[in-house]
Amino acid sequence: MAIVKTEKTPAREAPLSETTIIGWMSKNLFGSVFNSILTVVTLYIIYLTVRDVWVWGVADAVWVADNRRECFKISIDGACWAGVITWMDNIFYGRYPREELWRINLGAILLFVWMVPLWLPRVKAKVLIGVTTVFLYPFLAGYLFAGGDKGIFMQVMISAAIVCLIGNTLHSIIGVLTGSSLPEFLIRLLGRQDAPEKSQHKILFGILAVSLVVVYLWQMGWHAEGVSWTKWGGLFLTLVISGIGIASALPGGIILALGRRSRLPVIRVLSTAFIELFRSVPLITVLFMATTMFPLFMPEGVVLNKLVQVIIAVCLFNACYMAETVRAGLQAIPKGQAEGAHTIGLGYWGTMGLIIMPQALKHMIPNIVGSFIGLLKDTTLVSIIGLFDILGMLRSISRDTPWLGLHKEPLIFGAILFFLICFAMSKYSRHLEVKLSTGHKK
Repeated sequence: MAIVKTEKTPAREAPLSETTIIGWMSKNLFGSVFNSILTVVTLYIIYLTVRDVWVWGVADAVWVADNRRECFKISIDGACWAGVITWMDNIFYGRYPREELWRINLGAILLFVWMVPLWLPRVKAKVLIGVTTVFLYPFLAGYLFAGGDKGIFMQVMISAAIVCLIGNTLHSIIGVLTGSSLPEFLIRLLGRQDAPEKSQHKILFGILAVSLVVVYLWQMGWHAEGVSWTKWGGLFLTLVISGIGIASALPGGIILALGRRSRLPVIRVLSTAFIELFRSVPLITVLFMATTMFPLFMPEGVVLNKLVQVIIAVCLFNACYMAETVRAGLQAIPKGQAEGAHTIGLGYWGTMGLIIMPQALKHMIPNIVGSFIGLLKDTTLVSIIGLFDILGMLRSISRDTPWLGLHKEPLIFGAILFFLICFAMSKYSRHLEVKLSTGHKK
């Protein structure tokens, strides 16, 4: 007699009903006399807080006024959001020329277009796209934001950035529609899919070289009016400093972490000393030292403005903190992983790049994103050394004659803005954890 095995299907969770919710509340919120009193008191405190905030910030608030005195005439007890609204352009763009704001907006759009392929499931070579974003986008965006004369090196890098941007966009469109990559599509389009691999590489290299030459000749006629870094400010400046710091922190941290674990004593000692030096002092000290000491180490005739000095200091400081995060992830990987990689013929770099490092970074996603969020918030310290980032602009509202003394509303608006950005980063971190299955499944 044949025995047929039947698989048990997992029971579906029943939808939450009114009875279930009432039962949960009775058990967790009103399970005892003490819990009931604590629940009532907590709800009452929340009610008072939300009610007072709503009355002050919304119900009695003033949204349209010409100055703070007029706000008081309309509502003396409500918030004066009119000053924040009036300064909105300064909060987001600083003192950047108003007729040139399209350059900042265009830079943001180009970054979004460049990074869209990273979020599309059918697109291939995402690591290469990420690398081009980190190493080429800053040149294109930097010229858009700063303008001025372009040297030969800058023209070459801008041309490479434009070619990569166009290539990434076409690559993502082809990937979504056909599931193949841009090189495969070009080879099929030219009818050379049966050609030797070496010939295909030569064809692709020729197309890339021609594209670079064409774009280089095309961009030679570009000229954007120069905008001094002293006019940069607001959220734009905060995102520029934190964006460059985030983009450089992870690669720099990986290099320093590998150096600290190196078997070569010189590299290990130098990496350890560098990490401990920057981790032993606060960021504000590093910023002050950067603005005073960096010019002493520059060759004669080379002058770095304060913004460049601050960016270098932020990158070095956060790379050292990221190095310890990466090192913790590397130490969490069992030695058997490396031993198994060596048995199949992988060397040090193959083992580290293909086996160890991906696992370490995957496990350290929460810590890495936490460091990025801390970096974003720490950039507000640049206001102390004279840069008008978003915090500097928010504080400037209270010194503007029509809005003299307006402190609370700008700072609350800035806190809400930072919360939205940091919360979005946190949620995306959680999305990556779930997507890469870094959590323990029950």
